[in-house]
Amino acid sequence: MAWFSTGTAVLLVGAVLVLLIAAALFLLRTVGHRQFMGTAQERATYETLHTASLAAPPLRATLNAESARRAGRHLRALLGVPALALTDASGTVLAWDGSAVGHDHGSAVPGHAQRALDRGRTEVIGPGDTPCDRADCLLRQGVVVPLIVAGRPEGALAVYGSQASTGLVLATTEVARWVSTQLELADLDRSRAAVAEAEVRALRAQISPHFIYNSLSAIASFVRTDPERARELLVEFAEFTRYSFRRHGDFTTLAEELRCIDRYLLLERARFGDRLKVSLRVAPEVLSVVVPFLCLQPLVENAVRHGLERRPGSGHLVIRANDAGSEAWISVEDDGAGMDPGRLARTLRGESEESPVEPSGSERWREPGREPGIGLRNVDERLRQIYGDAYGLVVETAPNAGTTVRLRVPKFHPRAVQNGPARD
Repeated sequence: MAWFSTGTAVLLVGAVLVLLIAAALFLLRTVGHRQFMGTAQERATYETLHTASLAAPPLRATLNAESARRAGRHLRALLGVPALALTDASGTVLAWDGSAVGHDHGSAVPGHAQRALDRGRTEVIGPGDTPCDRADCLLRQGVVVPLIVAGRPEGALAVYGSQASTGLVLATTEVARWVSTQLELADLDRSRAAVAEAEVRALRAQISPHFIYNSLSAIASFVRTDPERARELLVEFAEFTRYSFRRHGDFTTLAEELRCIDRYLLLERARFGDRLKVSLRVAPEVLSVVVPFLCLQPLVENAVRHGLERRPGSGHLVIRANDAGSEAWISVEDDGAGMDPGRLARTLRGESEESPVEPSGSERWREPGREPGIGLRNVDERLRQIYGDAYGLVVETAPNAGTTVRLRVPKFHPRAVQNGPARD
């Protein structure tokens, strides 16, 4: 009886498991079918938005043969037409999608597109514009709409069907307007990338000639007294300049950026000696976080040149990087001369001004474009451009009270993943 009870229990458990699995599969299929069980209008809205979302990524890259081919099939599904073509600004066909066998009038598209581009308006293609001896031709009529981006024609959208109804004309015009918007966004993305690259070039150009002169002078001072130290400093100087002037990559790892800073500070300590004290407090788990190239070195240089160098006696620089969940929190703090908060705020806003007080001593000579805050503004603008306004610099400072600069960097960001750290 005990054996029978145990066997029965096993069979019952097995049967329950089978029923549960079957019920789960049924529910999954039911949910898959019922997720659109709204009104016909709701389903049509979903399908339209979903199809548009599939066409958007290729168009956001640029308009070429590959992106036109990938987007064309989704645009044709969106409009529900037998055939669709995308052309460039000269009327050359980039992609033709959906032709019916024996009814391919793709060769007529360049002429149709050129006419619409020349006139700068929607053109309706009638039966006489696509001569065909087939009575059942599915591509007898069509609509061609120029794609206008920033006021200039970038191409044309052409659709073909058995008739060019008013509804098709209106729908094609709206889809062409949407395509133009995607291309304009792509153009804006390229412009932003160009601006970011220009800002990096500006940072490189702003690497202080004063710093270079002082570094080489410090190296020269060790040539006779300590040749080995001079050699080490020269190697570090070469590595620092190689990193700072490398040609590729908008991003790097926090570890690489800190290595660059370490070389910079090693050269500065050769000049300052014991006057410059540095503390580095970095959580190991954030070393691999991808950050914008040269986003920290300008902050450290600003702290040394406009903070510590201008105060008597020794100064302390503290660099922190902490793990904060989905972000890395980084700060650069010095106990130097500090800055006027109002003047710094104006500099960060890009408002140039002349100092009302004539500087004296070592401050009398100042390199063009190297006033306190210029490097901070560059970094602030780049962070906001990449991550959004919520990720700008936060600066706490006051005259004779030091300066603390804080920033947040997301651990994962699409642009950082796409571009990735540069490889030398």
